[in-house]
Amino acid sequence: MAVTDLPLVAPDRKAAGFRPLKVLHHFGKLVEDKEDTEQVFHIIEATKGRKSHAQARAFVTSPEGRRMMAEGVDIPAMLDDHARWADCAPNSVAAHYIAFMKREGLSAAGLVAESHRWAPPESLPRDQIQWYFDRQRDTHDLFHVLTGYGRDALGEVSLLGFTYEQNHNTGILFIAYAGARQIKKVSGTKAPIFAAIKEGRRLGRAAAKISHQDIAALMHEDIGAARARLGIGRPEVYRQCLTILESEGTMRDELTLGGAGAQAA
Repeated sequence: MAVTDLPLVAPDRKAAGFRPLKVLHHFGKLVEDKEDTEQVFHIIEATKGRKSHAQARAFVTSPEGRRMMAEGVDIPAMLDDHARWADCAPNSVAAHYIAFMKREGLSAAGLVAESHRWAPPESLPRDQIQWYFDRQRDTHDLFHVLTGYGRDALGEVSLLGFTYEQNHNTGILFIAYAGARQIKKVSGTKAPIFAAIKEGRRLGRAAAKISHQDIAALMHEDIGAARARLGIGRPEVYRQCLTILESEGTMRDELTLGGAGAQAA
């Protein structure tokens, strides 16, 4: 069944509100292993509220949203088809995206599979709102590429500050600040970690909604031009924090929610 044939909102769809005990349980697991992406999905689902759903409804009923739904593009498959972007310029979004995904050992399909560990597709409401939430998930790594936030622990939580202002899920904001507190606690750094989250929020608030873009067209754009068009500023405080952490003896690749070098222990 085409997405456009699905109901706007399925009868069994509910806004979760905020479930603090569930959030704390899954955040504890995320602290143990920041690569355990499944925990993020649990937290996001436990905190989806009215604002997230209102934004989803507004986009899927807009002319642009209706057009994208009708096109039926499988975003993960499109992003993972690296040969499709072979004719893109060296400084295109596509070239930077492919380099990032190869360097990090990631795939768009892998993120989808991780989300399905949390909730198999058949367990989710079948409606156009879910199409929108899936679109937010499928564009996550493009957020990294376009903003310049790395996959170190500070980069991830700073990006979550940016992401919160893009999709208004309180669970994402909770992880951002709880993660910042954890980084501060385990590293003992003097770097302005919370300021990096605040900066991420400011940048996300100022930028156009990335998940609302025509992703195929975006991939062909020069990355500098794309950032300018979307109003995405540079994460200067984040970079300053990394410099301070390095001067204190904590390299970005060693930084985790469980402490420097915790993953290798």
